[in-house]
Amino acid sequence: MRERIDGVDFAVDEHIWGHRLYDEQLPHLAVMEFLGVLASNREAPLVERAGEKVRYRPQRQIRLRSLLFNNPYVQTVRDRPISDSDKWNQWEALFLADATGHGDKDIAYLRDTFLSFDDFAKAVELLRSSAFEARSNKRWSSKFIFPFGPDALYEDLRVDASGASNDRRFFARTGEILYLMLCRAANGPELGERLVERLFVSSAPLNRLARAMQGDAQSAQDPRDVGYLPRGSHPRFDRLCEDWLAILSRDMPVYDALEHLIASAGINLLLYFLESAKSESGDTEPVEMVCEIVSRERSKVRALSGDSYQANQALSSRAVRASVDKFLLTPEWEAALNSSDPSGQCMAALRDQFQWPPSESDDEHDYSQMIGADMAALLAEKALSRHEQHFGKIHAAWSRSIGLSSRRLARRTRYAPNDRLLKSLVIAMVDERMQFDDFLHEAKRRYGLVIGDAEGSHLIRDGKIDQEALSDNRDNLESRLMSLGLVRRLSDSCSFVENPFASRGES
Repeated sequence: MRERIDGVDFAVDEHIWGHRLYDEQLPHLAVMEFLGVLASNREAPLVERAGEKVRYRPQRQIRLRSLLFNNPYVQTVRDRPISDSDKWNQWEALFLADATGHGDKDIAYLRDTFLSFDDFAKAVELLRSSAFEARSNKRWSSKFIFPFGPDALYEDLRVDASGASNDRRFFARTGEILYLMLCRAANGPELGERLVERLFVSSAPLNRLARAMQGDAQSAQDPRDVGYLPRGSHPRFDRLCEDWLAILSRDMPVYDALEHLIASAGINLLLYFLESAKSESGDTEPVEMVCEIVSRERSKVRALSGDSYQANQALSSRAVRASVDKFLLTPEWEAALNSSDPSGQCMAALRDQFQWPPSESDDEHDYSQMIGADMAALLAEKALSRHEQHFGKIHAAWSRSIGLSSRRLARRTRYAPNDRLLKSLVIAMVDERMQFDDFLHEAKRRYGLVIGDAEGSHLIRDGKIDQEALSDNRDNLESRLMSLGLVRRLSDSCSFVENPFASRGES
């Protein structure tokens, strides 16, 4: 019998990928949730003890986020030609009139913390400007500032008349899954210590500013368990860990490194999603993503890249179907079919494996009167329908978010990495310098990216594209990286990819 997963009607997706990956939790939000788990476990970071569940107690910081994102009056009051004391009085009256009363009304400390109302207003403006998706129409309790330190971290909340409760829309547990992945990587504890050392510096100026505005920290009342990850180990967990260790070793400020940690998390989570789908379907071929390097002229690689994208988009639905079909070939299912009570035993077998059908059904189906094959067919139908709501959208949402896919200059989506992602790949892959052809080989080995003719030789053999098109695509990448200052050409046949942040620093 599989581990039971609370909070789901039936578990098919969850036993393939975990509980849970979620399309609306884009990689930057997954990393923010991850950091909240890490901060709560900073005494033993990225350590999962045998027989114990990882737990954490996230911060809520309701005052901080309310002052930043539920405070439209601060600039208006600041501009009024009145005394400093009157500014404080007028602003407090306006702010408290709209306060929720769930931890955001005790603001008397602000007058003692800031020398003047103007200083307070400038601090609000500075921290507010650092927010992810600052101009989005998300509710104020679902907006997040840059993680300047431990005091700037908090979970997603729904705040209404009944109180404040954690919401699973934007912090949907993907960050918890990311935490478990890195716990289960071979070098997870080393990475954990490095992350705490670099990211959780309480004395950092902007973290001190967030703490001054927040006052005493506000945390969830009780610790909670992290999500469920079905695999105890996976090569992708180790790849992600090694990428993060490499990025943190570069000679750049940690706040700059965070952008590349997010990109690395995004591409590795995406590959975990695709690799797990292939594995569940019995497909042993590695994941491939044929990438068009966009240039001024239309490339023959574009159609092939679009085909590659569509093929990968279909992997997860195929995995869901395969998960149900595989169970129908097991001895447990065979025994249930051949028992004296096939309907009852088939129901029991499906419940043990998938937590379905429910003991008490409120739909139109009487499961006790169904034969096993019909029950399994209905489960597959329900699982695929549920899958398409969120899990089935992950490939499209995440690849677009990290800059891996695009519809620019095309009628359909294809893999076309942007400059930001290419720079992150160089920073993660290249210690100092790497011969350009070796870089292309490593990009395919590590991430399944097919760009040049050597990496796509099997596509040429199969007649899907000619060598010249992939060779031109390779040259386009070289030109792109050269324009970014990441390639040095020594001769027509010798180019090196260079990491501008190669020397190892501690800043």
